Amino acid sequence: MKKKLSEMSLEELWELFPVILKDYNSHYPEWYEEEKINLLRITEKEYIKRINHIGSTAVKGLISKPTVDILLELDKNTDVHSFITPVIKNGWTVMSDNNSNDFRISLNKGYTPEGFAEKVFHLHIRPYGDWNELYFRDYLNDHKETAEEYAELKKSLLKDFRNNRDGYTEAKTSFVLKYSETAKKIYKNRYI
Repeated sequence: MKKKLSEMSLEELWELFPVILKDYNSHYPEWYEEEKINLLRITEKEYIKRINHIGSTAVKGLISKPTVDILLELDKNTDVHSFITPVIKNGWTVMSDNNSNDFRISLNKGYTPEGFAEKVFHLHIRPYGDWNELYFRDYLNDHKETAEEYAELKKSLLKDFRNNRDGYTEAKTSFVLKYSETAKKIYKNRYI
């Protein structure tokens, strides 16, 4: 009998869900739109300030983990745990929750005891704000040479971090921050 995901250690989860990079899938924007519609259908929309497709699947042509990342920004006065109750009831699993007033909750969908489903999503719920991911996404879409450099960095990290998602993410951080800051200077107050 297979273990439930909630019963697995972090190492077992990383073995079952390794870092995989795939060529860009032209269906990613459609998957995002379908899931956005679903989220808007099941949640209390009056608390939603902004929803965006972020991450590498939001950059046309970029190699990526085949995971559609969604940034859902809420009014700062939202009771976030009540807000996510219908999300959880609709197949999402809480990955992390900082349990603070300045909430940062991550959920996933498409992780099964057999491995990844065909469609995999990460939902990042945060208070409405000025988030680096929006600027980084826009910069990569506007600067293909930087997107190619980012793709090479990600490929180079697979050897050391295939079964260490946290390490993989941490190893990309300085690159992401560098170009997020560059983008903020170019795009100024685009997301304020």
